[in-house]
Amino acid sequence: MSKSKTAAIVLAAGMGTRMKSALPKVMHPVAGRPMVNHLLATVQTLGVDRTVVVVGPDMDGLRRAVAPHATVEQTDRLGTAHAVAQARPELDGFDGDVLVLYGDTPLISAETLARMLEARRAVPAPAVVVLGFRPDQPGSYGRLVMGGDGLEAIVEAKDATPEQLAIPLCNSGVMCIDGARLFGLLDRVGNANAKGEYYLTDIVALARADGLPCAVVEGDEAELLGVNSRTELAVAEGIVQARLRRAATDGGATLTAPETVFFSHDTRLGRDVSVGPFVTFGPGVTIGDGVEIKGFCHFEDCTVGDGVILGPYARLRPGAEVRNGAHIGNFVEIKKAVVEDGAKVNHLTYIGDARVGAGANIGAGTITCNYDGFLKHHTDIGAGAFIGSNSALVAPVRIGDGAIVGAGSVVTRDVEANALTVARGEQVSRNGWAIRFRERMAALKNQRKKEA
Repeated sequence: MSKSKTAAIVLAAGMGTRMKSALPKVMHPVAGRPMVNHLLATVQTLGVDRTVVVVGPDMDGLRRAVAPHATVEQTDRLGTAHAVAQARPELDGFDGDVLVLYGDTPLISAETLARMLEARRAVPAPAVVVLGFRPDQPGSYGRLVMGGDGLEAIVEAKDATPEQLAIPLCNSGVMCIDGARLFGLLDRVGNANAKGEYYLTDIVALARADGLPCAVVEGDEAELLGVNSRTELAVAEGIVQARLRRAATDGGATLTAPETVFFSHDTRLGRDVSVGPFVTFGPGVTIGDGVEIKGFCHFEDCTVGDGVILGPYARLRPGAEVRNGAHIGNFVEIKKAVVEDGAKVNHLTYIGDARVGAGANIGAGTITCNYDGFLKHHTDIGAGAFIGSNSALVAPVRIGDGAIVGAGSVVTRDVEANALTVARGEQVSRNGWAIRFRERMAALKNQRKKEA
């Protein structure tokens, strides 16, 4: 194969005991997507030819999440070199560049990985390129010992001399390796250490002993954050949210209180969108141009057209489609329904499994009764229809164009276009009854006081 080809091995077999979870560590979400999928999306932008994900036993959910990429199983967790070696069957005969990455490091940038590939391909074509960084607190990170001709060694902190501990350049674990030499180096890695594990870092010393050069590319500490606990997961979420907020404002959106707005990795906002405080975008949300989103709204898997007004306290659930110029007001929930151009659903309403026609007006407290305890049914509200407040539309039912449903109605049959339907109990009035009622109850209350 041509040396310009690239493969990626993603190590994802760890359960992450500090997460205290039955979910594999790399499956914990950041901005609505498993952290391993953040990394895979970044790798994809590099045009990588093959990607192999190393998983642990009984991680079928992880296998599905990373599909269609190949997966191999590390049954016995015997160290990082052992994990990389499991990818041998998938990379048999591959002699391009191999990136070794970690599924719990979701923030690494494509630009950094591209610089590593450039360094691998540049003279003197180092056998191993290590990604280093300079943390504020080096602590237990391995140190990168540099010499006149590049990287000389990686020294673990516990094995380092005081002079080596003073080195500010640390090992992130990420590497770019000559694929023609990778598995030959791995075959020579031993496990004569306190843990009895096979460490990938040992290949640097092995390559140097063979007279092969090794090199270092530096990255930022923030992008190399490894997520090993719920606390670190929250830190990663904060970093990603800051990036997404910046991207939203750079793209032409106004965020009134950016620190209170939460995005998903795939949120799409049009130009001149305004977003009030405490708004949450779940996965799969697309917002058109000129949309006003008031505070405390929640959206997931929905589409919003141009010039729409939403909220406050509006909720768009999966399958909601709100078209141009529509209004969705306070405490309104839309689920698997289309609200067409210019329609208004302004107050305290649930619209589920329905169509609301263009220009229709839905009164406060309206409910589309879409579920009979077994099946979901559809409600169709025609263009220009008016649904009075506190009405219940029992699906399946159709309200024709221009029809009016009187307030408080329970509609169980179709309504013709431009008809008036009132479906409620008859109002009965008894003049003077209230006075007599109050007098009778006051007398009864007094009598009980005397008896007490």
